[in-house]
Amino acid sequence: MKKGLEIFAIRLKALRKEKGLKQSDMGALLGCTSRNYQRLEYGEINVPATTLIALADYFGVSADYLLGREQKEPAASENT
Repeated sequence: MKKGLEIFAIRLKALRKEKGLKQSDMGALLGCTSRNYQRLEYGEINVPATTLIALADYFGVSADYLLGREQKEPAASENT
């Protein structure tokens, strides 16, 4: 399970940085503390399903991509 959390953490951090957001911005977006968001991004805790869905929707990727079950982000045309 640890490997899955590592992949999730790496992809979440990369997506956040692509948007130029801080961890505190993401905490506010998700309605949690900055520290709780950090723990998600560091792979310290499992991501709740509702949070996973919110993150996938926000970043325009699939939950499977975030979890490392898909290798590539979907092309922009696939999201429309």
